[in-house]
Amino acid sequence: MKAHRLLLVMGMVAACSGCATGLNSFQKSELRSYEARGLAVEEKNPGMAAVLGLLPGGGSFYGREYGLGVVNLLFWPLSIMWDPISGHSAAESINYGATKAHVARLQKAELDVLDEQLRTGQIDLTGYTLAKNKIAKQYDAN
Repeated sequence: MKAHRLLLVMGMVAACSGCATGLNSFQKSELRSYEARGLAVEEKNPGMAAVLGLLPGGGSFYGREYGLGVVNLLFWPLSIMWDPISGHSAAESINYGATKAHVARLQKAELDVLDEQLRTGQIDLTGYTLAKNKIAKQYDAN
């Protein structure tokens, strides 16, 4: 009977530890690039998410993973093994999405101004093309 319980607990740990996959290497690189240029948005603090992961379901609830938070609440204190990592990953994913949306809004606003300048004749097509390429480079993560 103890062996069955141990297998069940180990299975739950394995299943739950992979729930928050976090960012892939390209996304991490992209986020770091935006951070270096001051364009990153931090909605959730990954360090705080990891610390809250020590509480019953805290990291997951903070990272907006409510279903996983309930599971971690039920399996606390065992969930201390994976919830800090899960919470950290969730916070990074939230920040990545918020940063991408923020950068897209900034780029669109600049392109809208540029389009208006072309439409009203303030710049010619050559100037428009050069300015558009400059904007694309400005907001490119790499």
